[in-house]
Amino acid sequence: MDNYDHTDTRILNELQRDAGQSLEALGEAVGLSRNATWRRVKALEEAGIITARVALVNPVKVGQGLMVFMQVRTHSHDPDWQAKFNRATRIIPGILSVYRMTGDLDYLIRARVRDVAGYDALYQQLIHQVPIADVAASFVMEEIKDSTALPL
Repeated sequence: MDNYDHTDTRILNELQRDAGQSLEALGEAVGLSRNATWRRVKALEEAGIITARVALVNPVKVGQGLMVFMQVRTHSHDPDWQAKFNRATRIIPGILSVYRMTGDLDYLIRARVRDVAGYDALYQQLIHQVPIADVAASFVMEEIKDSTALPL
């Protein structure tokens, strides 16, 4: 599937809003039968456009109310260090996103923890698994917008 059409875009927007809705409800929202909707969703999945269908969990209700952004700088850019860092950040609970960056910092990590002590535990896990030159943390005081929906 190289291109998707207006109906596919409507399906994607609906699924980004509520991936748990029934095929009947989704079809009704986009003007297709249940079977036609199922075929389109299947094609979007097979094309890799839809990569997962998940439930969003309220972090405060599950004791992960503090979001932290960690700015990581390293002295090493060799493939072994990078593989070790990638492996460490994938297995440490609480790390949600890791980005390799341009500019002054090397990596940006977005994590969720219970509190500052939870952040310290996460930080300790990370530095024990891979040497890091510098880590600076910024704690989120207010989430103004946090969306998973892409503008289509």
